[in-house]
Amino acid sequence: MPIKEGDNLPSVDLFEETPANKVNISKLSEGKKIIIFAVPGAFTPGCSKTHLPGYVQKADDLKKQGVSEIVCVSVNDPFVMAAWGKDQGVGNKIRMLADPQGTFTKAVELQTDLAVLGGLRSKRYSMVVNNGKVTSLQVEPDGTGLSCSLADAIKL
Repeated sequence: MPIKEGDNLPSVDLFEETPANKVNISKLSEGKKIIIFAVPGAFTPGCSKTHLPGYVQKADDLKKQGVSEIVCVSVNDPFVMAAWGKDQGVGNKIRMLADPQGTFTKAVELQTDLAVLGGLRSKRYSMVVNNGKVTSLQVEPDGTGLSCSLADAIKL
């Protein structure tokens, strides 16, 4: 059963910039409110033109509303995520975390098979996590669209 509001985040390591830099997503959310949004793939049109830029633009406002961290997750390697973040000018506004084997994506059961992008990918979604517990979750109805998971639609 996919993760839902009220569930705790699984304790899974993601990777930031290099395979040596592990970030445990559950520990990252301890004692704070974070936003996690997932995309089917780095550098893909919808992700690069709309989804990620929206969070970059709204990051300061979201942080003023009590959000400690904003995390972008994708089933990609950490080098690709770092390069995409640099290309998109995320700076310190968004943490670009790689889920190279889809471990987190499968743990929350929000995976999809997109053969055209290489197979296992994440559905597009956004979630608010407060002290390790999911308080809000919006999964795109078709898994890839751009509506309820956008920064403008986040439900804090």
